[in-house]
Amino acid sequence: MKAQVKWVDQERFLGLTDSNNSVVMDADKSVKSAPSPMELILMGLGGCSSVDVIGILEKARQKVVDCHVDIQAERADSVPAVFTKIHLNFVVKGTAIKEAHVKRAVELSADKYCSVAMMLGKGGVEITHNYEIIEA
Repeated sequence: MKAQVKWVDQERFLGLTDSNNSVVMDADKSVKSAPSPMELILMGLGGCSSVDVIGILEKARQKVVDCHVDIQAERADSVPAVFTKIHLNFVVKGTAIKEAHVKRAVELSADKYCSVAMMLGKGGVEITHNYEIIEA
């Protein structure tokens, strides 16, 4: 896997991947023209975990029609302002979704499959999670 980050202007950068995708990043807190690099880490965690959760639920033949994860994070007060705590709240919507399957999917993602969560955890970030189920 490879990536390149190119300075655009001020505090904006363009990230390019070897899969021919790109994303703009903006570290200027007053402009907010694009996600900051730290926001992208949170989105990467949410995306990685969501892929796992949906995949596990589909294998369990759960009828999911929608899923999102709300992520809240705390950062250190001093530089480097690393993440210290991250909480993920999965909201799964579907028909006759069994709670045991959602619980298992979220736990497997957090404890076994999500490589982003594993990296952050090894870096000392406290990651917690919960879930809600909404009947469609």
